[in-house]
Amino acid sequence: MAALDLLGRRWALRILWELHQSPAGFRELQRRCERMSSSVLSTRLGELTGARLLDLHDDAYRLTPLGEDLVDALSPLNAWSARWAGETGGDAAG
Repeated sequence: MAALDLLGRRWALRILWELHQSPAGFRELQRRCERMSSSVLSTRLGELTGARLLDLHDDAYRLTPLGEDLVDALSPLNAWSARWAGETGGDAAG
């Protein structure tokens, strides 16, 4: 339940997704996550780093091996989401 609580926090999954694409510094990550405030980004980075899903090297955040495993574990959900969006026309209300 603790993992679901962490991942359910606003922007947490987006941060993981962005860092799965490539490592990024704070400002670059904020740019990629368009509407995220710096305070929320700072809080989420702290939480995800504390959970050992991210680390900071050379001014860039990157996924740890545990973070990579998490993204891999979420892959089936991503595939299901794409099918669901296709069947509903991208509208969650259906």
